[in-house]
Amino acid sequence: MKKRGYLEISFGWMFALVVGAAIIFLAIYGVTKLINTQQTTDTAKTSKEIGVLLNPLETGFETGKTTSFSLPAETRIYNKCERDGVFGRQLISASQKSFDKWTEIDIDVGFSNKYIFSDEYVEGTKFYVFSKPFEFPFKVADLIYITSSLKKYCFIDPPEKIKLEIESLNQENLLTEDCPEKSINVCFKGGSNCNVQVYYNSGYVEKSSGRMYFAGSDSLMYAAVFSSKDVYECQLNRLMKRLKSLALLYKDKSIFISNAGCNSNINQDLISLIDTIEFFYNSENLYLIKNEANQINKKNNENSRCKLW
Repeated sequence: MKKRGYLEISFGWMFALVVGAAIIFLAIYGVTKLINTQQTTDTAKTSKEIGVLLNPLETGFETGKTTSFSLPAETRIYNKCERDGVFGRQLISASQKSFDKWTEIDIDVGFSNKYIFSDEYVEGTKFYVFSKPFEFPFKVADLIYITSSLKKYCFIDPPEKIKLEIESLNQENLLTEDCPEKSINVCFKGGSNCNVQVYYNSGYVEKSSGRMYFAGSDSLMYAAVFSSKDVYECQLNRLMKRLKSLALLYKDKSIFISNAGCNSNINQDLISLIDTIEFFYNSENLYLIKNEANQINKKNNENSRCKLW
């Protein structure tokens, strides 16, 4: 009888432990799912808010102004780019640190009219943003540059106009002198301690991710300095698609004003530009398009009465 009672008590306790463990497991599982769902919602919301902040972005580059935004938690902003489609797509996603771990990324917010240049991701709580128009020869788009306050960029011996532009921004992480020891050194005249080499007269930037050509465009030069090669080449491909569409519109406008008795005299040049863009592959081909764009712009400026832009 004593043994039998002992077995009954042991079984009762065992049953209680199993049921209790199951309840605790379900509770932990439910809370974890709830936290993960909330984190996914928060990161998606953050990505969307960043996109809204950049649309439209007018930072007043010429007046030496920049803008910044801060996030409540340590955040990684991922810059993704898709080439497919009429204009490709700009994708933004965010991952925030929670319990010393980065949240999973499974939601991208997409835009067809934004061109963001940065590393594949930028990390921190405070981020700086400025923009510069890309003209080739007419305005194609505003290029947006995002950097983290955790990274300092030191521009060493830049051309005077670049030095003045950077100083006019008054952006705390872009420096031309008194650079801290762990700065990212952007050198314009070579050197042994350079993270980024800018060959300004030759029109290309050299860094660990590869060589990127900017063909004399300052806006693309900044893009190459702040971007990884994959991001730069993908965004440039998207910009060429937009350039082609705009060239088609100006070609139609040229025909329209010609029928109205005002000949712009660049219709065939625009057709040639469109054909050249068709064979664009990467930034190495940029000079071919740049040369045609310069000729078109020269003709457009000479014909003051029938300008297309």
